[in-house]
Amino acid sequence: MGFISVFFNVVLVDPMINILIMLYILFSNNFGLAIIGFTFIVRGALTPLSIRQSKQFKAMASLQPKLKSLQEKYKNDRSRVSSETMKLYRENGVSPLGCLGPTFLQMPVFFALFWALRGTLPSTPENLTKLSNKLYSWLPGINQAIPIDDNFLGLSLGKITTDNPLPYLLPILVGISTFFMQKSSSPPSSPQQESTNRMLLWMMPGMLGYFTLFFETGLALYWIVSNVIGIIIQGFVVGWTPILSIFSRSKSAEQIESTQTDKENSNEEGNSDEVSGNNSKNSGRSDRNSVKRIKRRAQRSKNRRNR
Repeated sequence: MGFISVFFNVVLVDPMINILIMLYILFSNNFGLAIIGFTFIVRGALTPLSIRQSKQFKAMASLQPKLKSLQEKYKNDRSRVSSETMKLYRENGVSPLGCLGPTFLQMPVFFALFWALRGTLPSTPENLTKLSNKLYSWLPGINQAIPIDDNFLGLSLGKITTDNPLPYLLPILVGISTFFMQKSSSPPSSPQQESTNRMLLWMMPGMLGYFTLFFETGLALYWIVSNVIGIIIQGFVVGWTPILSIFSRSKSAEQIESTQTDKENSNEEGNSDEVSGNNSKNSGRSDRNSVKRIKRRAQRSKNRRNR
């Protein structure tokens, strides 16, 4: 474990600290812009994998009709469905794991950034001394930039999210951006997996938003910007249909509701017309019956007089 910790710090955390401080100097001592710039660097390094992920997602979407036909053909044999599905993927050069590559690679960066933020924004003199040992002295002006001013748009990026004036703003934005990111990058699934994917689509944004409450605000800023960049990449490579489908479904739901309301109103009108028609028929029948009774009475009185 000691070797892994040293490797993690030397390879990821220490370089991140120095990159963040250099970006801080480059953006005129604005640590928020430094984090945003760092996010663009990470996303830029992952762009080839992100594009590959988007193409894999698009290829899997095009195979959905064939997958459905396989599921119908072998619906009583699940093992055969799995083997035929993997065979179809191999024949078309599709790898389901290819859709998850950038997500897995981002997680070590995310955890390393967590420790880099704590190291870059020390809260005690002892931590400030530790920070000086992590700096690359050959970088110009890096020692003079310490200590870092962590204020950005009224938020303290080095503090826990709940310590800021708007404690729930960034967690909500993390949840919303994660939801749209998952919606744009979720691979097509079988009907058996659809319920699980739907649960994850709503559960993961809520969990990440909740966890953000206990992280440094700068980490939440990184995650929001990273999600926005990922959504834009997915939109240009795959298309904006997954995102637009959210709004189109809400519109269709409203149309269905209005249609049902119109049907109910028309049914009520039809019922009222039917009732009025029945009433008119009944009244007409009663009128005819009364006329017949009058005629019978007149005939009876005439017969009596003749007698």
